[in-house]
Formats: sequence, structure tokens, C-alpha cells
Amino acid sequence: MPAIWTIRPKASGTPPGAFAVAQADGAEYLLVLSPHLSMGAEGFVAIIGLSAGLLALPLIGVLGTPVLWGLIPFAGLALWGLWYALQRNGRERSALREELRLTREVIEITRTNPRKPEQHWQANPYWVRLSMMEKGGPVENYLTLSGGGRAVELGAFLSPEERASLHDELSRALRHLR
Repeated sequence: MPAIWTIRPKASGTPPGAFAVAQADGAEYLLVLSPHLSMGAEGFVAIIGLSAGLLALPLIGVLGTPVLWGLIPFAGLALWGLWYALQRNGRERSALREELRLTREVIEITRTNPRKPEQHWQANPYWVRLSMMEKGGPVENYLTLSGGGRAVELGAFLSPEERASLHDELSRALRHLR
């Protein structure tokens, strides 16, 4: 799952570890959620190379003719369009993230959206209600946190299995801090 849990003990000498570590020492849980980036640099190079090869295949038939010079700009434009779309998609997906900070006093969520301002939400963790709608929601395993007069969706970009796992982990962390 593209989620990273970190426990930051505030009391000195407390080792980081499982959820049980955060008993009465005022520990802070930090969860960072980000979408899965399925294509890395090697995949990008492979797609661009394969596309360039496939775009060059029809040009073989017109080698040595003036038609070649009329088709090359269109093939180059198509390849540039693919390169630009893949780069922009990767940039926007890597900019999207949710950070959840959980302490005994406050639970805060900060969502960083590409090309939009950050969204903030906070509430008292004692009054926060975590709920998951397995069926009938906008998506399967729709995960929300309610409290502070508002309900917020958590992990909208995660798969249903990842949201179910996140629900279990987050409910365990909330139980330990209450």
C-alpha cells in the first residue's frame, strides 16, 4: 500500500515500533498517503522508445521520397504529445498526497492537490468517528472520518483493498490513543 505510518515518540528514550508503543507518552502518529505510481523511469523510456519505433515503421515505405518530409513533423508531434501527457500525469500524481497526524489532543488531515490549494481538517480524536461504507457509497469501501462538524473522505485514490486495510490500521491507532 502506498501508505507510510511513522510513530514519533515525544518522550525521550521511547523506541519507535508498533502501535502499542504509544501508550501514555503522548506519541504522534503520522500517516502519509500517496497514489501508486505504476510507471517509473524505465517504463517511461520503454513506452517512448516503443512508440517512436512504431511511428517510424510506416515511414520506412516512403524513405527517399518527398512524402517523408511531410510525415515526419506529424510523427514527431504525436511522440511529443505522448511524452508531454506522461510527464504531466506523473508530475500531478506525485504531487497528490494526504498527511494524517494523530495525537491524543488532535487529529489533522492535510491534502495536497496538484494545481489547487491545500485542504486542512482537524478535530478532537476522542469525538472522531471512522466509518467505511463497503457497498452503496461513491466507491467501494468508501472511507470517511467525521468530527468537528464535518466529514472528510480519506484515501480517495487508493484501491478498495487498500482502503479496507487503512480502515483497520487507523481504527487500531484511534483505539490506542483513546
